[in-house]
Amino acid sequence: MSSNNKTGKLTMRNIILKGSIIAVIVTVPSIVSFIVAWTILDDLIQAAIIGAIVHFIVMGFSLKISKKLLVKSDS
Repeated sequence: MSSNNKTGKLTMRNIILKGSIIAVIVTVPSIVSFIVAWTILDDLIQAAIIGAIVHFIVMGFSLKISKKLLVKSDS
């Protein structure tokens, strides 16, 4: 009966691990695009705007990524 209680639930360790993976997937592209844009354009404001745009685009995809990562399979 105790095994039935655990099905479908994520442990705290799984939530922290998968949340950290999603955080890395979201932040790395925006930081890299900011640094590349700042190096190429040599303008901090334009680089920050480009980094923010990339960040919000990746945030749009993070919902799909989190649904695939955080849904626990029945097996």
